This record gives sequence, structure tokens and C-alpha cells, in this order.
Amino acid sequence: MLYPLTDGQQAMKYAIGRIATGPHLSKDLSRTEARAALAAVLRGEIDPIQTAVFLIALRMKRETEEEYFGLLEALLELTPPVTAPIAELAILADPFDGYNRSLPATPFLPPLLAACGLPTLSVGVALLGPKFGTTHHAVLAAAGIATDLTPAAAAVQLERCGWAYCDQRQYAPALYALLPLRITMIKRTALTTLETVTHPVMAQNATHLLSSYVHPPYARLYALLAREAGFSSAAIVKGIEGGFSPSLRQPTKLLRWTGEGDFIEESVDPTDLGIVQNIRAPLLPGSRGDVAETEVEPEEIFDARAAARAAAEAGLAALAGKPGATFDALVLSAAVALWHTGRAPSLAAGAELARRALLTGEARNRFEALRLSR
Repeated sequence: MLYPLTDGQQAMKYAIGRIATGPHLSKDLSRTEARAALAAVLRGEIDPIQTAVFLIALRMKRETEEEYFGLLEALLELTPPVTAPIAELAILADPFDGYNRSLPATPFLPPLLAACGLPTLSVGVALLGPKFGTTHHAVLAAAGIATDLTPAAAAVQLERCGWAYCDQRQYAPALYALLPLRITMIKRTALTTLETVTHPVMAQNATHLLSSYVHPPYARLYALLAREAGFSSAAIVKGIEGGFSPSLRQPTKLLRWTGEGDFIEESVDPTDLGIVQNIRAPLLPGSRGDVAETEVEPEEIFDARAAARAAAEAGLAALAGKPGATFDALVLSAAVALWHTGRAPSLAAGAELARRALLTGEARNRFEALRLSR
């Protein structure tokens, strides 16, 4: 690194000096210090090696809430959202590294929620490690949906069709530029958590976060970050593969923040909604038994493109009213979203609203409206 250092480079040098000194001597950063370091990364001032050291050192030390808040501030400063001409909006943020043990149904949740009166935007990327699973981007592209909308174009589609997809490449190019480095680093970092609460579009009155977690301590963190990011509420599901879709065969934990007061822990039981399945989620083609509880190992072969095509076929069939696991997964996840946002008075009422939208073809019509607009 050449001297003299910029202010951002000085901030990174200071940050690494505090957090990368071993398990006993490392010290936490203040909110301001964390923000300054990541802001310099996003401005392109920091060497990739230093960026990797910074992110891994934070993870090994374990990030504090204040550090997360500072990192989030840096991201939000460079990703100002567009305001859509709609009163209310849900942002669906499934894991950006996708699914590799089941077929995701959630790429088709936004048109279903739109058909139920809740405009919904999903966000993501085409492919991300360490999982390299099937993403919303890949499934929607396989189903004929444009995945290159700018935030402004997504806001127009939300007003017209009630749903849209916006890729990180379009709404957060500085963060997207770090993907090659993140893939090289292999392990997940704080960015994996933070990118789910950066939002390209907001509504005029209320914007809700629909997200998920794997490890219990992260549920509260996601809710805290949603509050810091300006969301009106958050529903955080311990779903299949860390996604928003609950298990089809057993109760699932749900953490809710309704915009005021403390966080509320709930349970979602599919049998209460008339869903009876002996599998946890829609299965990959050729699968036997049920969805694995643990991640597929990196060395195992997984064809994300083939899985995306299969998920697109299953999702389109479910939108057309075909019964099965994908249909039930959409009903279950829609029930959570509709109840949480007040579109339905109960989970059961939300499930019935979703079933009706699927069986009448209204959800399929919402999907086709966006596909035909390309």
C-alpha cells in the first residue's frame, strides 16, 4: 500500500489492528469505526487481501451488534432505495447462496402474495458460494422472468403487476463487485447477513422484511438489522435450508417484530393449516426419502441449472393449481406473510386466501403479467 494513506485506508488499518490480534487481544470496533472501514471497501479503496482479513477477523472474533449496525450504515449509504408508488410492500430475502437439498418454492411466492393483495419484491444474485445453490435469480430466469430490472424498473413493475425481482448486481453494484472475493474466501462473512436487509425499493407507508435464519442467535440479529434498516416490520422464519419456507411436516419457529415493542416468538404448524406431508420440502428430481438436515458437502456434485429448471416447472404447476409439495409450500409461506403483515387475521385465514389465489388462477395471472411484459 502506498503512503500517504487515504482516510478510508487509515480506517481499515486501524480496524484490522484492533480485530486481528488473536483470540485474547482482539478488540471490538465502534459503530463508526466499522462503518468507516466497510465504506472504504465499497468505494474501492481497499486491497482485496485487506478486505478479506477484515471480514474474516470480524467473523473469528464474532461481530458485535454495534459492528453490524456500522457495517449496515455503510451499505445503506451506497444503496439508497427507490420509493415505489404503492402504500405497502414486502421484501422477500431468501438465502442469496440458494438451495441445494430441495426445490425452492419461494421464487413463486411474490406473485402469489401479489394476488392476495400484498405487493412483494424478491432480491438476490445469480450464484453465490459457499453453497452455490439454486437461487431465485436462476429459477425465475428458467421460468422466463427478466432478472435485470433496475430498482426504478422494479418499482414500476410493483405498481403494475404487484411483484418483481431485483438483482444485487443492479441495486448494489459495489457490494456485488465483492462476489468473486467472497467466493475465494469460501466461508460466509457478515456480508451474508447484511445483504438480506439492503433493499432496493421501499413503499410509501410500510415496507416489511420476510427473511429467515439457520442458527438461533441470528433470528434476533436479523430483526434488529431490519429495524435499523428502516423496515416497518420483520418476519424471520427458521425455514428449510435457511429459507423463508417452513417445514411441511413439523412445526417451525418464527420470530416476529411488528414495528413496535419487543420481538415475538411464534410457531407455525402445517397441520393446523390442513397441510399433511411426509416430507419437509419439495424434493430434488431423483431424491429418495426426505430433504437432508445438513448441507451438501462442497465436493458433492450439484447441478444448479437442472435444479432451477425443475423448480421452475414445479412452481409454474403450483401456480396453475396443481396439488403437491410445491403448492403446499407456497400456501404455508404465504400464510405466514399474509398473517404477519395483517392481510389475514390468522395463519389459517392466510392459508385459505393463498389457496384461493392459486386455484382460481389469479396467482398465475400475476406471474404471467410480468413474464409477458419483457
